[in-house]
Amino acid sequence: VQLQASGGGLVQAGGSLRLSCAASGRTLIGYTMGWFRQAPGKEREFVAGISWRGGTIRYADSVKGRFTVSRDNAKNAVYLQMNSLNPEDTAVYFCAADRAIVLVAKGIEYWGQGTLVTVSS
Repeated sequence: VQLQASGGGLVQAGGSLRLSCAASGRTLIGYTMGWFRQAPGKEREFVAGISWRGGTIRYADSVKGRFTVSRDNAKNAVYLQMNSLNPEDTAVYFCAADRAIVLVAKGIEYWGQGTLVTVSS
């Protein structure tokens, strides 16, 4: 399975971006998909996750109310709509997929390659 993330870029504070991640190789039936991010000099941290049928959605406290995670199982894809971005959101964003309902960085089965989001002040 390969996860291909896209949609990163440079945006001004207060702006928006939408990240996409498509899985190929096989359909990730039953997998939770989501996003992590890693800023320079920091550990990779959880951002958002959504279960297979969308019944469980979780966000990091730092992005609640600003970011929205969604998925399209027919396309084997997960998305992250990011609004009201601020410089603290600058990081490489990684999509992830795992059988667990709660995504934990150390236990992730599949990682995407990462896409850089830079928010200027």
